[in-house]
Amino acid sequence: MAVKSRGILLFLLLSSIFSTSFSDTDQILNSKKPTPSTSVHSLASSFAFQIKGNVYPIGYYTVSLAIGNPPRLYDLDIDTGSDLTWLQCDAPCKGCTIPQNRLYKPRGNVVKCVDPLCTGVQSAPPCAAANEQCDYEVDYADHGSSLGVLVRDYIPVKFTNGSLARPILGFGCGYDQTHPGQNPPPSTAGVLGLGNGKTSIVSQLHSLGLIRNVIGHCLSGRGGGFLFFGDQFIPQSGVVWTPIFQSSSVQHYKTGPADLLFDGKPTSVKGLELIFDSGSSYTYFNSRAHKALVDLITNDIKGKPLTRATADSSLPICWKGPKAFKSLHDVTGNFKPLVLSFTKSKNSLLQVPPEAYLIVTKHGNVCLGILDGTEIGLGNINIIGDISLQDKIVIYDNEKQQIGWASAKCDGPSKS
Repeated sequence: MAVKSRGILLFLLLSSIFSTSFSDTDQILNSKKPTPSTSVHSLASSFAFQIKGNVYPIGYYTVSLAIGNPPRLYDLDIDTGSDLTWLQCDAPCKGCTIPQNRLYKPRGNVVKCVDPLCTGVQSAPPCAAANEQCDYEVDYADHGSSLGVLVRDYIPVKFTNGSLARPILGFGCGYDQTHPGQNPPPSTAGVLGLGNGKTSIVSQLHSLGLIRNVIGHCLSGRGGGFLFFGDQFIPQSGVVWTPIFQSSSVQHYKTGPADLLFDGKPTSVKGLELIFDSGSSYTYFNSRAHKALVDLITNDIKGKPLTRATADSSLPICWKGPKAFKSLHDVTGNFKPLVLSFTKSKNSLLQVPPEAYLIVTKHGNVCLGILDGTEIGLGNINIIGDISLQDKIVIYDNEKQQIGWASAKCDGPSKS
């Protein structure tokens, strides 16, 4: 969904595996001979990327993806809340935020309307004529957008077993971007759409027989982490699972209903339907649930050395202490843990400690990272964003239609 801040220890992680399971950038960039993409490993392969970024102050997490022939690296914002991957495109480009020499340059590889992939971005009938180019437009919840044309190009990947594949995948070449809000847009080259629709990279890789239809990420609270494709990095035990809502009209990682617990006790917030969205820096509750949470926190911190910091505009609700806070460690003892209890799954609990819903700003104040989604136009939609997904391995299993998570150190992936 790409709702950004700018718009409003389960398993052992071995360094030896870390170094071999991340895509070997040098080998990928230096490999120019395309290799077959459809005869690989009987759907048993996986690969991983190192993640850069943080919730605050950067406001997003990115991976570097090699694209083209010869391949070039592009930093992309990882987004499980949308399907289409797109790059800022030299076509020429309006609203682009990176230098022209870093823009993607199409070379006769535009997708035509007759291509089945085109139906994933356009309603039927997609075009007036089958030989027309396939245009797309993506609108995000923060009111940003990308307009462009679909293209296909090589996206080389290195699997955990050392083999290199160079599938030709479809993505957007965005030549008109909008970035609303007071803060500057990110310096990334585009968005890596990781949703479960037919245009997503994971769906295309699965249709080629390269991976299981599974992705996952581990976002470190210290910054960085890893993103993986395929099922080889799923821990063998300790994962909590809950089913994904199946809908023919909406392709999101939506689950629920869930009840909110405050310090282990039930609250009035019940029956929340939630979208897991790595494209959102923060978590969003509908206005009723948000007000109830704010009231609980406000009543709980009465008598503690915290007062509202109304001058800090980093987020809508902030508090200051007797002196500036240097880190979350200085302040989390003043706040209670939250839990989301998924009522249709046995013992399915998402632990949300204070570290997973608070930030400390550059002004030394602490701010609530669970925001009112209704105020920004989300209506009754509730989003679990990056802040609440930190220090967890989160798995999106599109084959079994379930989302899983477990506490983890997010230093690097470990094969199960």
